[in-house]
Amino acid sequence: MATVVIGYVPKPEGDAALLAGIEEAQRRGARALVVHAHSDGNGEPDYVEEVRGVLDHSGVDHDLRVLDSGTAASDGLVEVAEAESAELIVIGLRRRSPVGKLILGTNAQRVMLDAPCPVLTVKPRTGRH
Repeated sequence: MATVVIGYVPKPEGDAALLAGIEEAQRRGARALVVHAHSDGNGEPDYVEEVRGVLDHSGVDHDLRVLDSGTAASDGLVEVAEAESAELIVIGLRRRSPVGKLILGTNAQRVMLDAPCPVLTVKPRTGRH
């Protein structure tokens, strides 16, 4: 079965990536594999249960991996995508000021440059249409 790897952070851009990744997995008949780099090493974060709930409700085949605290988010995401022969990686980008748009986040840039497959980047939705 094909795999869509989703980079998750507990922020609006992570939520956007989670929802877009689930949609892509549904569209492709693929498994959704959510990857999160947990930084403090004190067990599983509270929000992981929330993410599991969203995944369970989606109906897609899924898994969730919390990476070791010593693993850089971008490196871990690329390594998982390579190991799983992922079809797609989905990551969220935060909105930036006009000056900030000149500089892409380091993690996002590394994922896009080092990924073994296409990368879909999404932004959180705003109230504007």
